[in-house]
Amino acid sequence: MSKGARKRDKKKVEARQEPVRRGMLEIVGQAQESLLELVVGFGFEAFEAMLEEDRGRLCGARYARSSDRQAYRHGSESGRLSLGGRQVRLSKPRVRSVAGEELSLPTWEAYRDEDPLGERAVEQILCGVSTRKYDRSLEPLGGEHESVGTSKSSVSRRFVARTRRQVEVFLSRPLEDLDLPVLMFDGVEMGRHLLIVALGIAWDGHKHVLGLVEGSTESSEVCRHLLRQLIARGLRVERRRLIVMDGSKGLAKAIRKTFGRWCVVQRCRVHKMRNVTDHLPKHLRPWFQAKIRKAWKIASAEEAKSKLFALARELETEHPGAAASLREGLDETLTVNWLGMSGALLQTLRSTNPIENLHDSMKRTCRNVKRWRGGSMVVRWAATALMEAETKFRRIRGYRDMPQLEAGLTKLIEPEVDNQALTA
Repeated sequence: MSKGARKRDKKKVEARQEPVRRGMLEIVGQAQESLLELVVGFGFEAFEAMLEEDRGRLCGARYARSSDRQAYRHGSESGRLSLGGRQVRLSKPRVRSVAGEELSLPTWEAYRDEDPLGERAVEQILCGVSTRKYDRSLEPLGGEHESVGTSKSSVSRRFVARTRRQVEVFLSRPLEDLDLPVLMFDGVEMGRHLLIVALGIAWDGHKHVLGLVEGSTESSEVCRHLLRQLIARGLRVERRRLIVMDGSKGLAKAIRKTFGRWCVVQRCRVHKMRNVTDHLPKHLRPWFQAKIRKAWKIASAEEAKSKLFALARELETEHPGAAASLREGLDETLTVNWLGMSGALLQTLRSTNPIENLHDSMKRTCRNVKRWRGGSMVVRWAATALMEAETKFRRIRGYRDMPQLEAGLTKLIEPEVDNQALTA
């Protein structure tokens, strides 16, 4: 048989099998739908039976005469219960005492709590479901039961109420039990608002979101407000630590005033490279990036510093703005070298990338927000996104080399220098 004939036979077989395949898919789909309707239907019937059993215990058997009756049946009314991220309207049996007081049914009271609604709303929104499409994301009820509480405004109100309580707890967590040799600070824009986020890294390599503050700029006062909040919650000032940050002058001023000489600062190399390349024409940027990366790879801080100043001199004549940007804060880009760090730990702590990853998580979580209604909304959404991101944290790369950092901090920050800083 020729190759062409085999192909034709194969197509004929596939054409005959296609209707069978479609039919099987339809049967599977109908079976799944029927199973859902069956389970939901039996669930409602069982619940109604439980309510009727409660009413029987309170009122006795239907139509039975009793001289010591304490309650009697009083028809039914429409009520709502939480089910699968929504409220369902059900018929609620009514019971009244002989004295005429309304009595509650234990089963109804046990399932009337609305907390699961708030949890489901937060979970759906964190998964990327918008409030407008929330109703579509729920499983259909089937039958004649009416679903309520799934409108955009209802879901939004539950989300606001739930996250407001969670954020208050999250931003007031005590910090005195955390030993944090590394702090990272960076700002992120959300709408017209700027958020400064603080991240701590413990000796075991675990990351901890410490807090955030909202402001229009990274001014010194805004940053000091964040630091005062952290200290009030128990963050220790009198301990040797490395602080990784971008080139914000306001943040640098706030850190110096707060921590004095208890810390050394590592300027983010990614921010520094970006700031310098902004002053260069596009055709020179790859050459400069290769040069500065080569200098930063040198283990000796003195030699790396010499190479960077030589690079600044090369840029001085044609691009004085780039040369000035490179010299500004140059020593602080080499702090990890002065500390004697190497390997994966150096790669982690040379920049604010760990906290930049948090910013990406925040933006993904908040991508459905189209209009920010004030700073409190920004803080609430951002903190909710940070709580979600914190549940997926892993230890930093190079955490086994944290003793390198301890030895370097002990070498750079001497006890007598610390005492002078405290009395200054």
